[in-house]
Amino acid sequence: MKRTDYISWDEYFMGIAMLSAERSKDSSTQVGACIVNCENKIVSVGYNGMPTGCNDDEMPWERTGDSALDTKYPFVCHAELNAILNSSSGKLSGCTLYVTLFPCNECAKAIIQSGIKRVVYYDNKYAGTEGVKASVILFSKCGVETVPYSPSGKTISLNV
Repeated sequence: MKRTDYISWDEYFMGIAMLSAERSKDSSTQVGACIVNCENKIVSVGYNGMPTGCNDDEMPWERTGDSALDTKYPFVCHAELNAILNSSSGKLSGCTLYVTLFPCNECAKAIIQSGIKRVVYYDNKYAGTEGVKASVILFSKCGVETVPYSPSGKTISLNV
């Protein structure tokens, strides 16, 4: 008899995005992303962090500072952009992006340009900001579907 309590595709891919977020060294916001093609195969993953080659021990991780250069914001690459850039195939047209935080407007542009057609997001805590409002407009005008993730209540634990 076949097992019936297995996780859904959405649970699986959002779980991969959440696990990817655990790689982030950002002390305030950890974001993960997982890109999946129409065959339910993972094409790429990413998390928010410093660009390759930057020693993240030498970079600022603060949210505020005397100037913008004293904060993480001008330096950190977002999870969505990292997932797009990490794709070895480069073929993201028609893919779905699972992400733990609704994309900012800069990531929305990269998502659209890459050909991703669906975004499943876990949290939209910045919904009222101009950047996220711009993302919603861009996605709407460019035919990218955005779907809030619906947690099933299942718990997955990892003992490492």
